[in-house]
Amino acid sequence: MEMQMKRAAEDGDADAQYNLGLQYIQGKPSEQDARQAIPWFHRAADQGHVMAQFNLGLMYATGQGVQQDTEQAINWYRRAAEQGYARAQFNLGLIYSSSIKHQNHMQALAWYSKAAEQSHTGAQNNIGLIYITGQGLPRDYRKAITWFEKAATLGDAAAQNNLGMIYGNGKDMPADYPRAISWYSKAAEQGYASAQFNLGLLYDTGQGVPRDHKQAILWYLKAAEQGHVKAQFNLALIHETGEGIQHDFKQAANWYRKAAEQGHPAACYKLGLMYDQGLGVMENGRSAMDWYLKSAASGHAGAQFKLALRYDNGQDVEQNYKQALAWYRKAAEQENARAQFNLGLMYAYGHGTSVDLVQAHNWLSLAAINGMQKANRHKHIVEFKMTPEQQEQSQHTSIESLEKNSRLI
Repeated sequence: MEMQMKRAAEDGDADAQYNLGLQYIQGKPSEQDARQAIPWFHRAADQGHVMAQFNLGLMYATGQGVQQDTEQAINWYRRAAEQGYARAQFNLGLIYSSSIKHQNHMQALAWYSKAAEQSHTGAQNNIGLIYITGQGLPRDYRKAITWFEKAATLGDAAAQNNLGMIYGNGKDMPADYPRAISWYSKAAEQGYASAQFNLGLLYDTGQGVPRDHKQAILWYLKAAEQGHVKAQFNLALIHETGEGIQHDFKQAANWYRKAAEQGHPAACYKLGLMYDQGLGVMENGRSAMDWYLKSAASGHAGAQFKLALRYDNGQDVEQNYKQALAWYRKAAEQENARAQFNLGLMYAYGHGTSVDLVQAHNWLSLAAINGMQKANRHKHIVEFKMTPEQQEQSQHTSIESLEKNSRLI
């Protein structure tokens, strides 16, 4: 059979050429060799074989068996798309919507529309996304809903989840929780992790349904087991706080770790706290430091403050006031009152920097405004040491800081 196919392919039979290429891709009956598939797909594609054209596009797009070449991918996808092949039309839409070099929202919409007319649910869903995000045209929630519903009624889980989000978030249109829950449930039952998380969140917060911790945990767990990072974090939080469930610090640490390993800043911070306090894991200051550093590098203010404290006190690391000052400032600029207070003290007493009473007064004032009561006492001590010129300068600096902070809010 294989010899007959090869002879037919060599004699110019396009179907045989395509099938021979497919065998090299699949490794049947010989070893898998994508490079051997390319010339056979080319021969068939040059004769107008639509599946060969599509597969060539796919291989050039992904670099399978050939050097990645988006121009060639577009060329072959277009040939197949112009023959009405919906998957090629959809993939062309993807390139035009997501490629930086080839981005063209109107071309994306045009090709998605051709695929959507053939009931390609991915294309229908993506047209909905174009209307909801306003990519290349005005945002239109009604049109977005129309396209999501086309795909959702055909069973597309992503579209079902998107409908759930529209009806559940209540931002651009009134919330309709029964509809949100209905669409989330359809997608969640198909194993769609984002919908499982969103459904868990509704049960966790009691939005549109009676609050139900067991249901929240059930759906969070399904999503978390698929690697959904927010579900992993929320599941860890439930186990840590014991809200609606018995405390289980080991499970909390386990799920925080899974989320942290995916780079979730708050999970990195929480795992650092667990190591700091020996909750669910053996107490280990160095491990705590490592996780705080990962979290702080992602901009988490709490972790930045924890790092600053360690450098300030020489805990699990050599004392370094300059490092402490730098991390206190990063946290302070994010409205962390304790960091603002400690930063003010460092400027007041010249730790990690020269004494700067204006800066000290500024940060202590902000700490007081943000609820740090003892900052007022230290602010008055600093004021007593300031010259009239420094007090006037501090007043202007404090006003600028307050205006900056109000803009951030």
